[in-house]
Amino acid sequence: MTQPSNQPNKKTEIEADLLQLARIALTGRMQDIQVILRRFAKRYASSMPEVADGLTTLLHELPTQASPLRQQADLPLPVDLDTRLHLLRVEAEPALDHEPIFAPGVTSALGQIVEERRHPQKLIRAGLDPTRAALFVGPPGVGKTMAARWLARELGRPLLILDLAAVMSTLLGRTGTNLRHVLEYAKSTNCVLLLDELDAIAKRRDDHGEIGELKRLVTVLIQQIDDWPSSGVLLAATNHPDLLDPAIWRRFELHVEFPLPDHSAITRFIDGMLAPHFPAVGKWSELLAVTFAGRSFSDVERDLSVSRRSAVLGDVPLDEEFGRLLANASVAKRARIRFATTIVEQGLVSQRKAQELTGVSRDTIRRRASPKKTKITKRRNGKDTS
Repeated sequence: MTQPSNQPNKKTEIEADLLQLARIALTGRMQDIQVILRRFAKRYASSMPEVADGLTTLLHELPTQASPLRQQADLPLPVDLDTRLHLLRVEAEPALDHEPIFAPGVTSALGQIVEERRHPQKLIRAGLDPTRAALFVGPPGVGKTMAARWLARELGRPLLILDLAAVMSTLLGRTGTNLRHVLEYAKSTNCVLLLDELDAIAKRRDDHGEIGELKRLVTVLIQQIDDWPSSGVLLAATNHPDLLDPAIWRRFELHVEFPLPDHSAITRFIDGMLAPHFPAVGKWSELLAVTFAGRSFSDVERDLSVSRRSAVLGDVPLDEEFGRLLANASVAKRARIRFATTIVEQGLVSQRKAQELTGVSRDTIRRRASPKKTKITKRRNGKDTS
């Protein structure tokens, strides 16, 4: 039978690909080898699907060594030549104190990154690569670093965090070198890399207030992101997106906006944080959330931790400390009246105590509180709350 006319061309194409792979392999650059193999998996997905799937599986399973950081034994962490400080902070097995609470858009974006990594074959068959680089944008304390830690945990990879205080050398000429060392090291591991406070090194190059060396850092960073392998996950976080160079924006395929938490998110965060230590938190979480409106998760965690410490050291009930926290909060008058009325209706405090905590008069509380609810609460608690 006569061979199809395209067979010689296919053979020539495979031979050329093998030569290219051999040439790249001899350079010893692992990330370049992975790029070539992913390209082959795409190219042969239709003509040799079993080979394409096999390549995809091999790439997805890296690293095969027991250590979470491949070549960890013979590849030391990069350090600054001046200070000898490590340029990276490594969390080999990322762990979370409690499950994070993300806005719906954030949850969707993070879930997509995880799904892309778990099912790379589907993308490759469609001629697509998984998302290589994502930019997290939002004010401080809204969960950007926690999101990176959550992603690393879900993907079973170590988390590497760039310490920008260390990478910025006193000799600015070395800062670019430090940055290259960090990125090259991260490329050699199957990790999640987080560049925190990206705006510190990726400012707009048209900012005339910046010196030339800092502008050259942007160029170095752009080159490194372009060279980032699709097997890795590169994340960056910024509190000041307006400061970023437009070219840096374009290098990140996915932009994830982290808003300040709403009332529901704050309530769930308080429940998750306090439930193991304070079983009665359900009575307080909704009320406490009112006082934290417009604030970040880190603000909430800090203030609640201060209240818990004060309660322990002062040997007073945690409820009392929460009352002080609520009394000192800057809450609008209408919200303060609603809060005072609610804590009386729920039987948490007496009308006199509610007045002390909130500054709302007992007459106002008495008029606003539902007599039916208050009576039910009195009978349930077996005490007089008037």
